[in-house]
Amino acid sequence: MKYLRELVSSYLLKDIFEMEGLRYSGRLLDLLRLILFQVGSEVSLNELSRQIGMDVKTVDKYLDLLEKVFVIFRIRGYSMNLRKEIVKSPKFYFFDNRIRNALISSLNTLELRNDAELLWENHAISERLKMQEYTGMAVNNFFWRTYDQQEIDWVE
Repeated sequence: MKYLRELVSSYLLKDIFEMEGLRYSGRLLDLLRLILFQVGSEVSLNELSRQIGMDVKTVDKYLDLLEKVFVIFRIRGYSMNLRKEIVKSPKFYFFDNRIRNALISSLNTLELRNDAELLWENHAISERLKMQEYTGMAVNNFFWRTYDQQEIDWVE
C-alpha cells in the first residue's frame, strides 16, 4: 500500500506535472477520480468539464496526456448504423487496477469490495490490450451499444 501511494504521489502528480508544465494538479486528480468511478461506462467530456470547472478542450488534453503516459486508455464505440448506435461517448479504463485503487484509497481484498465486477472488467480488458501490444496484433478495439441498451463490452 505504501508503494502504491508513493507511486501515485511521485509519478502521477510530480512527474506528469513537471513534464507537461501543468498548474492545476488538483483538477487533474479530480478528473482522474471522476474517470475511475466511471470505468467501463460511457463518459461525456462535456459532463466531466462541467463537474470540475474546466474547459472541455482542457479536459480532453488532460485525458490525452494520461493516455500517453499509460495511466488510462480510451475505447470508442463501434457503429454500422449511426442513427441506432451510441458512438460519441468513449469508455475509459486504467492500465493498472492498483493505481485506480490507490487513487480512491481502497486497497481492500475483493471480498470486502463493492466494485469487484468493475475491477474484473477493467483487468480483463487491460490485459487483452496488453496482449495485443506484446504480440504485435494489428487490431482496432471498440465497444458496441444501442439506445435499446444492447451492449458488447469488447469488439476487435
